[in-house]
Amino acid sequence: MDRDRLAQALLDSFLEELEGHVVSLNRDLLALEQAPARAREFIPGLLRTLHSVKGASRAASASLVETACHRLEEVLEPLIHGRVTSPDLFELCFATVDALDDAGRRLASRQDLAGSPLESLLPQLEQAAQGVLPPTPASPEPPPEIARATPQPPKSPKKVAEPHPPEPELPVPAVLSGEALPVRVSGQKLDALLGRSGELRVAMLRLEGHAESLESLRDDVGSLREAVRGTSSETTLRRVELELARVARVLAQDRRALFQSSTGLDDEVRRSRMLPFEEGCTGLERAARDVAHGMGRRVRMEIHGGGLDLDRSLLQSLREPLLHLVRNAVAHGLEAPEERVRHGKPEEGRVVLSARLRGSRVEVAVEDDGRGLDLEALRERARVRGLEVPEDDVEAARLVFLPGLSTAAKVTAVSGRGVGLDVVRAQVESLRGSVEVAFKAGQGTRFTLDVPLTLSTLRVLLVDVGGQVLALASEGVDRLLRLSPSDVREVEGRMSWVTPDALVPLASLADVLGLPSAPPRARPSAVVLSAGTARAALVVDEVIAEQEVLVRSLGSRVKRARHVAAAAVLPDGRMALLLNPASLVRAAGGRPSAHFFPTPKEQVVRRRVVLADDSPTTRMLEQSILEGAGYDVTACADGAEAWERLQAGGADALVLDVEMPRMDGFSVTEAVRNSPRFNRVPVVLVTSREKPEDKARGLQAGASAYIVKSAFDPTSLLETLRRLL
Repeated sequence: MDRDRLAQALLDSFLEELEGHVVSLNRDLLALEQAPARAREFIPGLLRTLHSVKGASRAASASLVETACHRLEEVLEPLIHGRVTSPDLFELCFATVDALDDAGRRLASRQDLAGSPLESLLPQLEQAAQGVLPPTPASPEPPPEIARATPQPPKSPKKVAEPHPPEPELPVPAVLSGEALPVRVSGQKLDALLGRSGELRVAMLRLEGHAESLESLRDDVGSLREAVRGTSSETTLRRVELELARVARVLAQDRRALFQSSTGLDDEVRRSRMLPFEEGCTGLERAARDVAHGMGRRVRMEIHGGGLDLDRSLLQSLREPLLHLVRNAVAHGLEAPEERVRHGKPEEGRVVLSARLRGSRVEVAVEDDGRGLDLEALRERARVRGLEVPEDDVEAARLVFLPGLSTAAKVTAVSGRGVGLDVVRAQVESLRGSVEVAFKAGQGTRFTLDVPLTLSTLRVLLVDVGGQVLALASEGVDRLLRLSPSDVREVEGRMSWVTPDALVPLASLADVLGLPSAPPRARPSAVVLSAGTARAALVVDEVIAEQEVLVRSLGSRVKRARHVAAAAVLPDGRMALLLNPASLVRAAGGRPSAHFFPTPKEQVVRRRVVLADDSPTTRMLEQSILEGAGYDVTACADGAEAWERLQAGGADALVLDVEMPRMDGFSVTEAVRNSPRFNRVPVVLVTSREKPEDKARGLQAGASAYIVKSAFDPTSLLETLRRLL
């Protein structure tokens, strides 16, 4: 090997070592900062790591790194002998570790270290080694355009923001000449290998289809041979049948061998891609510490389920969401030490990261013991922006995921610009996952991320919509339905599927995606999707099948397509768009009424409507609207009169106010539904009561539709009656 190639090989080896050593230095410095009295326990490990970096940098001719490590050794060594630590000392140590990390990235991109943060820190390290510690200047807050970017791991003072280092390579055990040697395989190569493994599985499924076709052909030849029995053709067909049987046996043997090989390869590749959850959390404890230090707070981070092995690409994809949630927990969740003491809490705040398996899903949570969410502040910010403000506390808490919504009192480097939790939601949903938030006032907040265990293969439900085959992750499908008119109700101009315990938003998937809609059917098919705690029912043209598919990311021009998460490679080689369930569930909740069932033939006779409202003005307006549309209207001043008129002369429909004397709309509806004679008559409630519990009570009583007067529109009333009749 020539000298240039040797120098490059030494540098590459040094940079690989440096990445791991930076992690170790950060970990041990954090432990020392939290327990300075245990300096004799932590300092030797720090010195060993620095000594290793110093030796490797000397071999790689990185003299500046060697000098900085030597100076940091001189700063830390006296701590073993009782030298008192200080915040400025730790800031200098963390700044040096960040500068070493920065130097590694510069060397990897063949940049010179002159003028780097590491060079600028040398004078301070020299003074600190002599016992003189100048204060480390605070870093300025980034300008808005930097703060609006995707959150990057925080760096301590004097650190210049740099792009992320190349994705780390994974150690894979190997055996050479009887001795185990660490071999590093790049993540990109493992991704490519897994992709090839997935393609092999697709080929195996195709082979299975060919085997079934061959068996079918063999049966056809057998039937044909029976038809020509006793002729000269029988012998020829018998030979063909025997040859087909031989080929079928060989094909079956090859298929079994291919299945065993592909399954074994797939398992081995997946195992090689696994990393413990705690390794994916590397750097988050330092991020929490830096945010807390900048805000005058104290924080301890814990990791539960750290030994759980997860796919490396999943961990890589979760880094940014977890980073932002940890920073958010410290900046927004934890109180100042004096405030925590006033509320009977320890001065030091607590942030817990946890991971656990739930079937084919992984649940990752970020939880703090801070103040919880300020729902009133969230609602007020939403009102200022003209957004719909939910009355339900669970729904109101989800306002934190809206873009541009921030309750921070001022703009800082980590809060106040309304950029963040909406990005977290978008990133998690791009992984075919969902994120939920829960809190207890004064006790803390918990963000829960639910993501698939693997991002490469998936079991999907294939549906036909507007002539296109689309894929929905099976894990997000609650159930399949055949709808009938009695299953559907209209509430405030929006369709809902009625269950015993809830109203589920109902929409046409073709309508949501902007595809051509199929003609209405008597019993249309629908798929009920879930995303976290939210659900929606989506009408489809046809449910085709459930299959395991290979998942492929979309190109840069397509990957931001609304409601689309990825592409699915079907067993026959065709591609289908894999839809985003969380996005579809949100979209379904805001769709206007749609026609799912065929319209009955128009009747020649005028339909009779019993109308009841105790307000003369409202009663006159609604009567005018209905009569103008061709209905025969019987107007009543209260619910009791409406019930009497219905019993006396019958009706095709009732339009009722809720709050009326003698008998309210709920009571009339219940009486109608309990009547053997009138229990099929449609009842439309038109009322000013818009609370969810009122709507639920009306529909529980048996109302066919519920229209709120504040959003009253003559068209919606007439359209509702037309659909019901």
